Amino acid sequence: MPQLAGLLRRIPPSIVDAGIALVVLAAHSAPFLVTTRIADPGTGWTLAQYLPVLGEALPLLWRRRAPLLVFALVVLATAAYTLNDPDTARQPVAYAALVATYTLAAAGSPRHRAWGLALLAVGAVAELSGVVLHVGAETAVHGIVMYAAAWAAGRATAHRQAHARQLERERELEAQRAAARERAAIARDMHDILGHSISLMIVQAEAGPVVVRSKPERAERAFDDIAAAGRNAMTQVRWLLGLLDRPADGGAPTADQIPTLVEGVARAGPKTSLQVSGTPRPLPPDAELAAYRAVQEALTNAIKHANAAAISVNLDWRADELLIKVTDDGRGDTGGTNGHGLDGVRERARACGGSAEFGPGPGGRGCSLSVRLPVERQSK
Repeated sequence: MPQLAGLLRRIPPSIVDAGIALVVLAAHSAPFLVTTRIADPGTGWTLAQYLPVLGEALPLLWRRRAPLLVFALVVLATAAYTLNDPDTARQPVAYAALVATYTLAAAGSPRHRAWGLALLAVGAVAELSGVVLHVGAETAVHGIVMYAAAWAAGRATAHRQAHARQLERERELEAQRAAARERAAIARDMHDILGHSISLMIVQAEAGPVVVRSKPERAERAFDDIAAAGRNAMTQVRWLLGLLDRPADGGAPTADQIPTLVEGVARAGPKTSLQVSGTPRPLPPDAELAAYRAVQEALTNAIKHANAAAISVNLDWRADELLIKVTDDGRGDTGGTNGHGLDGVRERARACGGSAEFGPGPGGRGCSLSVRLPVERQSK
């Protein structure tokens, strides 16, 4: 059934309207075909009496484009059909008018629907009062109920279609928001990866010429560190863009790599220390990356913006959380609060159920970053 419904929805509307018009034409032509006396005005129907049938069916071809005009034409043709019918019992159902009523209710504008309801009300009063046709109360009520049902069905279709359009708009907006979030995540990762690596490369490159003659071994190590930072940046960028097959662990940096990160900064020049307290335990995957990126961003800011001479990194493993604290003795410049860096740290921490705070360092000097991340509960 869903496949059949999908197939029917793919039929062009013009073909559907032509089919409806043909069905209505056949239904209203049935009495003529049964009596077979079209050309005998003395005993049955006449050709002039058949013309309103065409007036009922043909306008339905344009029912979607001009629902109010089609409704008015069909109602007039239906009235002419009924008034010229020598035996109104032959065709008790006004199929064309019901289709036009449904279409106006489903596709008409509010103003057009108001006009349509006014015409229906006038017709109902005329039929009930017997001003035009002298039909029984049961027949009149039956006709009114059919028109009301057609109108209600049309309004139900309009609401269903409006709801479907609203859902489609919401899906499109959600897709746009997801794309924006993805772009923001990529920008944040690019900032974290390239900002840190390039900062280290700049520091090492500036130190290299100074010690190339007095301490050639240190200059050689600086160039090695530059190459290592470049290779690490390329690896992470390729991981980020999905150009390499990712290993089982996703290839993302983890909290276990923080000591290597601190060691690389220490070789770049600033005096950098790492203190670990408590027992390290596994973190959720998103918290693993958040921990690494938080320390990376703090070290990058200390080197690039704060011009710090000493940096302290503390990892405090507690019962239900990991507390990361990074302080420096720089000038307190974090590179602004509206960039990707610090905002990214805060967003990463919040996304995995943690928090991040920024502020001045001890004694009001330098900067301090505190990040709290949940740890995985140990099974008993």
